[in-house]
Amino acid sequence: MSIIEIKNVTKTFDEKKSNIHALSDISLSVEEGEIFGVIGLSGAGKSTLVRCMNLLEKPTAGEVWVDGKNLITLSSKDLRLMRREIGMIFQHFNLLMQRNVLDNVCFPMEIAGVKKREARERAMNYLRIVGLEEKAKAYPVQLSGGQKQRVAIARTLASNPRIILCDEATSALDPQTTGTILSLLKKINQEYGITIVVITHEMRVVEEICDRVAVLDKGTLAEIGKVREVFDHPKSNAAKSLLLERKIEQLGVNTADGI
Repeated sequence: MSIIEIKNVTKTFDEKKSNIHALSDISLSVEEGEIFGVIGLSGAGKSTLVRCMNLLEKPTAGEVWVDGKNLITLSSKDLRLMRREIGMIFQHFNLLMQRNVLDNVCFPMEIAGVKKREARERAMNYLRIVGLEEKAKAYPVQLSGGQKQRVAIARTLASNPRIILCDEATSALDPQTTGTILSLLKKINQEYGITIVVITHEMRVVEEICDRVAVLDKGTLAEIGKVREVFDHPKSNAAKSLLLERKIEQLGVNTADGI
């Protein structure tokens, strides 16, 4: 069953001298409970697409359906309620620097009107899930990049989402830390049934955790399918280029290991 349906979505940004077509007639669906990847080179439209999924960017044309509701037709109030079910994790963590880890995780519950004691109890549970309960009183400046991203994941879980959108959530991290974050996202998906959409330019990320993948190329949908099928038998030039980059990257790693 599809929990997200993107129907003929186009997004155009009006600039002073010309229009920029970020997305052109994109249609795809994300099944409930899967980890769905969206990959493409820089400028392919990945981040614009994910921001259309929760209407942080309103499409110029087309429809965005989440859990059977067309977000574009919702009132502002109903859209805010729907967004509580759609968590988002960003590349640069977006933590509140003046708040400690526990208070960062409590923040979305404060906005939702959860009582302070309950919020703090729940926040500690989310920190246990991401393995950071011992850092509850630390501040973001005292954390590593991977720890900051785990706090961001705990904060997202605090909204009790059905969907988590990850916009280049591992691109600021080193390979080892990336692996840890990917394992955590996979655990959350498997144990809590949360649908996850991963936006990335890294083939490794898609290979490790995604069930299906959509390949974007200059704002268009180049191809879509199961990860193994797309990687083993790419049909589009965009997918072939990404796979070539991945092979060159792997060759570089292997060569370095042999020195």
